[in-house]
Amino acid sequence: MDIRIIKDQISKKELTNMAKERFGDLVKAVVDIEQEIMAVGGEMHADEEAVLMEKEKSKRENTWGINIYPEKEESIEFDSVINLKPSFGNRSRNVENQEIKNKIREIIDKLIR
Repeated sequence: MDIRIIKDQISKKELTNMAKERFGDLVKAVVDIEQEIMAVGGEMHADEEAVLMEKEKSKRENTWGINIYPEKEESIEFDSVINLKPSFGNRSRNVENQEIKNKIREIIDKLIR
């Protein structure tokens, strides 16, 4: 499965199909909170982040790894190794800053239909 960059929208059905192909119930995604885009479909968040940096010139401080569970009510899990960014104030795999979490949720709501 290729990594896709989502700039407009992706359907929940497409995400569900991607999840079934790779992990069963989740899709890994990396969100660029500055450009309000995301990469999905990779096996690892780091691969998706690399694609965003290479193709979209994303900056490390703006990319955050999440897991999307398209068929669950609470569909976003803020857990990824790429979120370990001590120099940017994030010292765990979780997204610690509530404003960044809120921004990620807004972007996900905009991009998933």
